[in-house]
Amino acid sequence: MSGTNDNRPDFQKMIKDSARKEWDYVLVYKLDRFSRNKFEATIHKKILRDNGVKVLSAMENIPDTPEGIILESLLEGMNQYYSAELSQKVKRGMRETRLKGYFQGGNVLYGYKLDGRKLVIDEIHSEVVKRIFEEFSKGICVREIIARLTAQGIYRNGKSLAMNTVYNILRCERYTGIYRKGEEVIDNMYPAIIPQDLFDSVQAILKTYQHGKNSIEVTYLLRNKLKCGYCGQSIIGECGTAKNGERKYYYKCRGRKMKLNDCKKSAMSKDDLEHLIIDTVISELKNTQAIENAVKYLMELQNKNGNENRLLNAYIKEQKDNERAINNIVANMERGIVAKATSNRLCELEARQEELERLILIEQSKQTVKITETQIRTFYEQALKYEPQMLINYIVKEIIMYDDRIDIIYNSPIIESPDDENRQGFVFNMKSVRLDKRLILIHFIVV
Repeated sequence: MSGTNDNRPDFQKMIKDSARKEWDYVLVYKLDRFSRNKFEATIHKKILRDNGVKVLSAMENIPDTPEGIILESLLEGMNQYYSAELSQKVKRGMRETRLKGYFQGGNVLYGYKLDGRKLVIDEIHSEVVKRIFEEFSKGICVREIIARLTAQGIYRNGKSLAMNTVYNILRCERYTGIYRKGEEVIDNMYPAIIPQDLFDSVQAILKTYQHGKNSIEVTYLLRNKLKCGYCGQSIIGECGTAKNGERKYYYKCRGRKMKLNDCKKSAMSKDDLEHLIIDTVISELKNTQAIENAVKYLMELQNKNGNENRLLNAYIKEQKDNERAINNIVANMERGIVAKATSNRLCELEARQEELERLILIEQSKQTVKITETQIRTFYEQALKYEPQMLINYIVKEIIMYDDRIDIIYNSPIIESPDDENRQGFVFNMKSVRLDKRLILIHFIVV
């Protein structure tokens, strides 16, 4: 352990045990083995001395005289200086190495390889990294990603990728080409494998993860999407064992399970409910007229929002008012009406004018990127090809459960748009199905 501090368990035990006064000396090879911090060394030697214990150096002959006090202080100061200087040189050398983009040693990150002192992209493994990020961003769970890679013979060190390894890859910012050391940001050490926007989207997904999101044995596709229509609590995945030993999986109201209220919402079979929701969503996506109505509605909504950028209009109005005020002040100054307050006001208006130009550009840039009709149609067409988990993540916002009906709330409209555009949600279609010998009424809701 480093001698630059006293955070050493055995050292602290030795200082404490000296109070027993069972021994007379602490023998060290050199004084820098005792401590390379002269202030801590002085404190600990004082404690030892009070307990009748003396520190002896095997390689440094320090006389027990007044001159010895000066010599000992000099040696301790030199030891601390040497340690501080060495640390400074090492840190400076490592920083210069980082700034040059050279690899600093240790394990090479998966997806890279060494070419001399520089890291370069490993073409084979980097493709695996890209695939992990892309599939996870589309809603595929880590366990499924690993299973797919293993099925295609992709291993690491002869074994399937571990879940911790995949999660570490997903959280590693160095794949974007950024390496952080303290407050330093180095962008020439790691060649970028993953684009920044993909990395940010993955981090956003990881932040939503909570303990227990996925069962160890089975994935609940509708987890975090279900809500009890009676008590408002979330509906969670549950499992149990029947008398014959068979495992049963179902969804149950959290309020009823935890006895948070008197909710009587009955549990529903996991497989039956998931199949019902997925089949229902797919059938609606196959409705050609529904897609056309969705495209029309979204385009109208986008154009309406673009025309009603109140913040941009406010900035433009303020810019015009400022311009008139500046012109008035300049005109007064040309007529000889000049005061200190006038000059200060002119500076304030000019500074605000520059700020307004920046804010207007920002708001205008938000309007330049618009979704086209083709992109909307492609989104819904591709949605039909998604795996169930991806389909639920992209299309469904929330599912409100009752015993006799289910309200499916979509992230975007896929059937008819409402007559009243100011309404935040509405029931636009209904379907009756039978589930567990009960008649279930399904509502499709647009938000």
